[in-house]
Amino acid sequence: MAKQKPSHAALGRAEVCVYWVLSLGSHLYSFYQLHIVSKEYEAGLDREFQLEKGFLIWGYKKDPTDFEWSFWSHWASKSLLWTLLGHVVISRLASFFVPKFRVTALAVYGLLAAYTALGIKGVGVVLAHLGLSLAVAQLCMPALSWSCALVLLYTLHIPQLQEIQRSWYQTEEEYYLLLFSAAVCGLRFISFSLEHCCRPLEAGGPQQQFFWLTAYSFYHPMFYNGPILTFNDFLQQMQTPVRECGDRRTCLSLLASVGRICVWWLIAEYMIHMMYMHTIPANETYLEILPPWALGGLALALVQFFYVKYLVLFGVPSLLAELDGLVPPKRPRCVSIIHSFTGMWRHFDVGLYNWLIRYIYIPIGGSRHGPLWKMLSAALAFGFVCFWHGGHDYLQYWALMNWLGVLVENGMGILFSSPFVYPFIARCISPTMRRRCLALLSGFSTALLILSNLIFLGGTHVGRIMFKRVFIHGWCTVAPPTLAFLYCFAQIGLEWESSQP
Repeated sequence: MAKQKPSHAALGRAEVCVYWVLSLGSHLYSFYQLHIVSKEYEAGLDREFQLEKGFLIWGYKKDPTDFEWSFWSHWASKSLLWTLLGHVVISRLASFFVPKFRVTALAVYGLLAAYTALGIKGVGVVLAHLGLSLAVAQLCMPALSWSCALVLLYTLHIPQLQEIQRSWYQTEEEYYLLLFSAAVCGLRFISFSLEHCCRPLEAGGPQQQFFWLTAYSFYHPMFYNGPILTFNDFLQQMQTPVRECGDRRTCLSLLASVGRICVWWLIAEYMIHMMYMHTIPANETYLEILPPWALGGLALALVQFFYVKYLVLFGVPSLLAELDGLVPPKRPRCVSIIHSFTGMWRHFDVGLYNWLIRYIYIPIGGSRHGPLWKMLSAALAFGFVCFWHGGHDYLQYWALMNWLGVLVENGMGILFSSPFVYPFIARCISPTMRRRCLALLSGFSTALLILSNLIFLGGTHVGRIMFKRVFIHGWCTVAPPTLAFLYCFAQIGLEWESSQP
């Protein structure tokens, strides 16, 4: 059954324009203030964190301390862009000359590309995990498959094994590439195992299962970082004959997609040249003395950069997957129009959200067995995400905040829509005023959502200092305008939701 589109009362154009002006104005002005502070502290930040020489804007240095962006930029320039281009060539040639062996060609190419990046030992680790997952899946016992998967994921964080794997490589970046690849493949092994437990692959026996699991796991565009497709989706879409999936993109639309990815990359690079939002939080002294507008700009810049970064990191593999006839998850939604914890999980990493719903939330019970089972299902989903990311203390705080945020939002939704409360609200409050009240509540939710994301992106000290400066020391000076601007952001998000087909 299709989900009903959210319906919100329409506001006057003048009022919506005010929200747009205040939202965009607050973003731009806070970013400008952060830029001013970044240039003011540039010499000290350069001594402490070794800012890089900028190449995008003459005369500006670059903040290199976002590990993920620097890591993937390094690998893209070193080999990844070339191997992705090779994947496109192999896929096109196989589709034209030997369409029946297209999946085989892509699987072989994926294995070879992984070998060139990870080496024989790194590929051996992934294949060992694959073989063990496949063997356990033959027993068709979901609990046993889950136990095997969790143990394999845990081995990625055993210090003794980490040291052995580090010794295989000359640089730390090569080891991290293995770590990321094995972790993402772990999600694919779980997907295959649980799908097999429910409905085993009918034709071909274990050999055919091994072939499809290898093709699924080593599919090159999504091998290192995702986004995540479930095994069933991959299998069904890859089995579609080439003549049926055809060229879904015209040359013009392909160029437009490439252009969008280039624009997103330029925006990300521009941000780390103009604002040092990753080096500043690394020093608590700077966080304590930042002016309020620059502090707000720092929070917005961190979450916006995270969004733009994943438009690039997911945009490239998604584009190549579409050329192969696959339907990748939707790209992340802009964080400035996400106004709830539930919306963040549902619309940012759509592939991971669908994976969690399919393999954890629904099997545990979800909302079918009452509130307690719903709470338990959500807790296990957030707990798994925390464990999969490494289980560090700041991740535990982040997961706990998100779990509580989702529970509170769902609880309030149930309360306000109940037959005891809703008739009173409908009778006493007009639809437009109900929307304004919803946006006001969403402003508080967004504040906590941003705080949780700051903990995820910067650590517990960033969240602690932000909370202290905004809601404790600045409860009467900083918090009110902050919540007022977040109210405007929420109104823009509600307006955007109402405009979607």
